[in-house]
Amino acid sequence: MRNALILTLIGPDKPGLVEMVSATLSAHEANWQQSSMSRLAGKFAGILKANVDSRRLSTLTRSLNELESSGLRVIVETDQGENSTQSGQQVTLALIGHDKSGIVHEISRILVSQGVSIEQFESSVMSGPMSAEPLFKADAKLCVPATIDLDQLQSTLESIAVNLMVDISFKEV
Repeated sequence: MRNALILTLIGPDKPGLVEMVSATLSAHEANWQQSSMSRLAGKFAGILKANVDSRRLSTLTRSLNELESSGLRVIVETDQGENSTQSGQQVTLALIGHDKSGIVHEISRILVSQGVSIEQFESSVMSGPMSAEPLFKADAKLCVPATIDLDQLQSTLESIAVNLMVDISFKEV
């Protein structure tokens, strides 16, 4: 039987961290399935999904924990057989505007009040093309319950976009 694992990785950024994790997984015949990794403020941060035969799980977990001696902290979570898939409409949300505190909080507050789940979220701050002022950009994949009217959700998001001074685009996948 195979177990699904979710690994969270963080440590000082340096060459070889991905190779170190992949070598550890490979040595235990684990299969790397999905990941997202970035350099953030001088740190390497990542999350990945892998699966491994249940007979190799404890030795793999020990080996991953031993990577801390090389500066990489690894948190291992195993799938407990919970069904966490949600049903609903898949939509994307794209946002761009002047960078300021509270943008993510305000958008996520509206989404949670409607029972919307954020399945993927990526954001960055970049220089504006003309003014070089910082712009906040975010892209999200959302799962909207079938009971929620997409037009109403979009109107609600657009109503706060004015106060946040951001542009929001919202579309079904």
